[in-house]
Amino acid sequence: MNQQYSSLLLEKAVSEFAKLPGIGKKTAMRLVLHLLRQDTATVEAFGNSVITLKREVKYCKVCHNISDTDVCQICANTQRDSSTVCVVENIRDVMVVEATQQYKGLYHVLGGVISPMDGVGPGDLQIESLINRVKDGGVKEIILALSTTMEGDTTNFYLYRKLEKSGVKLSIIARGVSIGDELEYTDEITLGRSIVNRTAFNGTV
Repeated sequence: MNQQYSSLLLEKAVSEFAKLPGIGKKTAMRLVLHLLRQDTATVEAFGNSVITLKREVKYCKVCHNISDTDVCQICANTQRDSSTVCVVENIRDVMVVEATQQYKGLYHVLGGVISPMDGVGPGDLQIESLINRVKDGGVKEIILALSTTMEGDTTNFYLYRKLEKSGVKLSIIARGVSIGDELEYTDEITLGRSIVNRTAFNGTV
């Protein structure tokens, strides 16, 4: 046992919390000690919510967003514009775009971007299902809202080549988002304007 800890149970709990992204050992210690000060019912509710999430959460069979049902609430909402699909990298980006309150269409979550250096190719992403959504008809515009990084631009170009003859309008968010920025770190006003002021995409930025 590390001499810093008076309990193996404490050490193990801190170690597990420290595995979370952005959580160092000191923050992990504060979180664990905070939970220890709570009553048992509160801690059990916290733990059970995480376990239930992992066991029961689904992914929308249409857009691949996180969901409680087979089709997420956004895809099932008849008030949304089903002819417009915003392509994003991950689930966090859906939440970021929704927070702008500037977009009323549907989404498609790729699950990442093409990154050969990280061993991520087109086959590792939800690209084929996007192409099938377009083939099924009803989609008039695809908005490419990926991070303005080299990997994001590579993915944009790949999707452009796959969809350029499909007849759908291909748009890209305006570059109010700084080059190299990831979508989730962009402020809501800037991102909202970037979506509203999106431009036609012809394979180059």
